[in-house]
Amino acid sequence: MRGQPQVYDYLKALGIAFDYYEHPEAPTIEIASQFYRGEGTVLCKNLFFRNHKGNRHYLVIMDSRHSMDIHQIEHLLHQGKLSFASPERMMKYLGLRPGSVSLFGLVNDLHHEVTLFVDKELLKAEKVSFHPNDNTASLVISTADMLKFIKEIGNSYEFLDLYATEADTPNESC
Repeated sequence: MRGQPQVYDYLKALGIAFDYYEHPEAPTIEIASQFYRGEGTVLCKNLFFRNHKGNRHYLVIMDSRHSMDIHQIEHLLHQGKLSFASPERMMKYLGLRPGSVSLFGLVNDLHHEVTLFVDKELLKAEKVSFHPNDNTASLVISTADMLKFIKEIGNSYEFLDLYATEADTPNESC
């Protein structure tokens, strides 16, 4: 199977079942959507940011059908000015190259330095899809198993309403 072995090892250790699909290289969500198998599954967009000082890093996961500009994300996350992290930072913190960013990159963040932000809307999905840290394959897992992964991996996380207007809604964090 394509992808980082530590992803499969971690999923196995947690008892997380998955469906596996190989496809041509899909470094962007637009390309990945061409190979998407949508049977009740949400294809997730994964964005990796750093703060202005470069001392904090954030992984944002959302439904790929929604677009989001960086200024809107800055406003919602309340983390100050953000920019996309460089390929070097991506490799250092997630062990990934551009085009392969995924929730599963957190298996490489041994010091739990990346904060995870997850759109609350994903919790309504039956299943979600991510690259196994290689953009030539996709894994589909249940949303319950995504939550299990998030809670077990050890990174701080927060569920947010990423598509809210000005109304403030309570957020769950850990």
